[in-house]
Amino acid sequence: MSDAPIKAVLGPTNTGKTHLAIERMCGHSSGMIGFPLRLLAREVYDRVVAIKGEKQVALITGEERIEPPNARYFLCTAEAMDRTGGGHAFVALDEAQLAADRERGHIFTDRLLHARGREETMLMGAATLEPVLRQLVPEAEITERPRFSTLTHIGPRKLSRLPPRSAVVAFSSEGVYTAAEMLRRYRGGAAVVMGALSPETRNKQVELFQSGEVDYIVATDAIGMGLNLDLNHVAFAALTKFDGVRKRRLSPAELAQIAGRAGRHQRDGTFGVLGGTSNKGRGAPLELEEEEIYAIEENAFAPLTQLYWRNAEPRFDTLPVLIGDLEARPMVGTLRAAPEAIDLTVLKTLADDPLADGVKGAGSVRRFWEACSLPDFRQAGADQHARFVARLWRDLQNGYIGADFVAARIAELDQVQGDIATLQGRIAAIRSWAYICQRPDWVLARDEMAARARAVEARLSDALHARLTERFVNRRTAILMKNMGQDPNLLPVTLEEDGTLRVEEEAIGKVEGFRFVVDTRAGHEDRRMLLAAGEKALPRILGEKAAALRTSGFENVELVRGDIRMEGHLLATLDLAADPAKPRLSLARELDVLPDGERAQFEAALQTWVEVRLAPLAGLSKLVAATRDPEAGSQARALLLALVEGHGYAARDRAGIEHLPKEMRPFLRRLGVTFGALDIFARDLLKPAPREAMHAAGIDRRSLEPAMRAVLPGDGKMPSGYRAAGDQYVRVDVAEKLLRAAHEARAKADSGKRGGKTGVPLNPALAISTGLTLDSWQRLLGAAGFRQHKAKVLAEGAFGPPALDQWSWRPGGMPKKKRGPQNSQHKRQDKPKGPSGTRKGDKRRHNKPSGPPKKPSTGPATGKAFAGLADLMKP
Repeated sequence: MSDAPIKAVLGPTNTGKTHLAIERMCGHSSGMIGFPLRLLAREVYDRVVAIKGEKQVALITGEERIEPPNARYFLCTAEAMDRTGGGHAFVALDEAQLAADRERGHIFTDRLLHARGREETMLMGAATLEPVLRQLVPEAEITERPRFSTLTHIGPRKLSRLPPRSAVVAFSSEGVYTAAEMLRRYRGGAAVVMGALSPETRNKQVELFQSGEVDYIVATDAIGMGLNLDLNHVAFAALTKFDGVRKRRLSPAELAQIAGRAGRHQRDGTFGVLGGTSNKGRGAPLELEEEEIYAIEENAFAPLTQLYWRNAEPRFDTLPVLIGDLEARPMVGTLRAAPEAIDLTVLKTLADDPLADGVKGAGSVRRFWEACSLPDFRQAGADQHARFVARLWRDLQNGYIGADFVAARIAELDQVQGDIATLQGRIAAIRSWAYICQRPDWVLARDEMAARARAVEARLSDALHARLTERFVNRRTAILMKNMGQDPNLLPVTLEEDGTLRVEEEAIGKVEGFRFVVDTRAGHEDRRMLLAAGEKALPRILGEKAAALRTSGFENVELVRGDIRMEGHLLATLDLAADPAKPRLSLARELDVLPDGERAQFEAALQTWVEVRLAPLAGLSKLVAATRDPEAGSQARALLLALVEGHGYAARDRAGIEHLPKEMRPFLRRLGVTFGALDIFARDLLKPAPREAMHAAGIDRRSLEPAMRAVLPGDGKMPSGYRAAGDQYVRVDVAEKLLRAAHEARAKADSGKRGGKTGVPLNPALAISTGLTLDSWQRLLGAAGFRQHKAKVLAEGAFGPPALDQWSWRPGGMPKKKRGPQNSQHKRQDKPKGPSGTRKGDKRRHNKPSGPPKKPSTGPATGKAFAGLADLMKP
């Protein structure tokens, strides 16, 4: 036994005991500290590496070994540390009160009694350890350290009312997952820490909380074992747990160990229960007793009176001797025999199996016991774990386990697919193989296999962390919960080029045009929060978007059927009633959120943009204004209204021209109105730009011919500004040009005559040059009142030029005569012509009414459409 001083530093959590041990060890030439958790050993390892460097620090646990050749400082789990201290100058044991734990207590008791440093030994633990420590290690110098901060009970808090930086503690996977799911809904999510997770996964989940990405953590009582967290509050979701034997209420000391995680250094912490829950079976609200609250706040607990002990140096003569030594009872009253742990249960089970018949000699018995001591990482129970150990022993009893076999087993587990439970099972299995590969005499190519196992565990841990985060963390909601109370102008919202609205890189929705649409993947409970966040930032975001749109000259904005749209989304509608060229704008409701100054600038710029595009409608605006001119009589006003309604043109027989006084025609001509043989039209409005502007403004919703070609094939809907001519469409002003040429030719050839049967030849060259076919030209003439007289065909064998067809014209305003043979010629005028220009149905009885024309455009206009046309044709 070393004469070096033994110091016991006792006290509650947050007293700096571990920090003191690190400082003391680094002041010695070498040292070793034993910890209750691999996670805590890794945390301290990283801290010591930062002080001493990687080459001087080792990490040794059951599943991981980082041991540089010249390492002087060793951080270990209690099971992996040398039971006598390894001859180091400094030796310490953390959380020594775990010597009273049913499952692992005998390990801590053995290290407490035997692990000693050459120069200094330190035992750290709760103050409840003091009475037994004075009996078992009377030479120890005991120092009690007070807690740096205070713990205060604040009563129950519902999940939706938990303060930030809180931990919720449950004692089952079901309880942990339920609380984490509720926190995801109400507070954006929580990190999850359970004993079933691998240390790597627990580290990542703790970092998720420590980094502030989430404000809550849900954990089992594993949180009380030395995890240093930035906690303000601890809420108990349950006060009972299953300890391997029965379900019992936690002792005040156990509750304090967990609640003590709240508060760091000089910052005080709080604790309480989770509101809205109850004690199962009794239905009573979950609450702490007054005595428990007092004990936790004042750190006043019943002292430990006994520690668990098991013979740490059994004899290995035979299996019965080994079992007898492990079941031996201690000789000291302060110690009590440890309950049968799973390693002893497996040993006793396999000792009765035929496979144990070959276990002879101290070496074989020791090796068999080491196999039975394999931790049950899978928590599968004694029977199933015994079967796994039996399979392992069959490979070990003949020597080493082959590297190929181990590599195959590791490869089988190297799969990152699956849910949380599946990944947890694979991690537990790979931890078993990692432990096996760490043994010095079990596996060939030990270092390589151990590295493979650690690599697979790291990949599985990353996948499990991702699944836990995906399931229990709604990062978007967590971010919004932190920022919702801020000034809207400071809310970290950005708008991407594709319209996605993000808060700290998390999408909350899209801006379609100027309308905010909540992310469709958001749950019902998240939509209100996302909408509120979006609406807070919209004035600024949309103001910037409107300004950018203005400066770009309204790029990607178009005028479609009277609506101003950007990428299909409505910005404004037009009110064309007052002035088609300068309409009033009605902005979309979504633009109401723009700041007042920006909205006015945006509307003015958009008004200018629209007026530029509708400038070709100046002629239409003149017609609209003329309808309000007092100088226009009622007859001219009626004609003007017909032109406005017809969007620049109207059929002559429907324009009411017969009521128009001749003295009003100069007034209309000054407005650009042309009186044609078939149509009344404003010539300037038949150009491409005005027609396209009318179509875009929604004034004329008929088909559009963008180039306004003179003649089109008549194989579809007739575009605006055209009339039918046989199987073609001809623009109304072109049709008027052809008909005027025909009338001029008739007037020139038939000067001084008033019509009659004498016809004149008409040259179709002008019509054909515009693109009309001969048949279409003939039908156009027929619609205008011209009648074709077919020339006689030359007799067979005769020579000479063919005779030309003759055309005669009969105005439509002549008074009708009584029915009789002398009037049959006039009656035939109302019948449609056939393709050859001859009248159909000439053999029909004259006293029978003629049927409707098959093609309205091919027959002559009826009624008084041509009344006064001769006067109009005068120069």
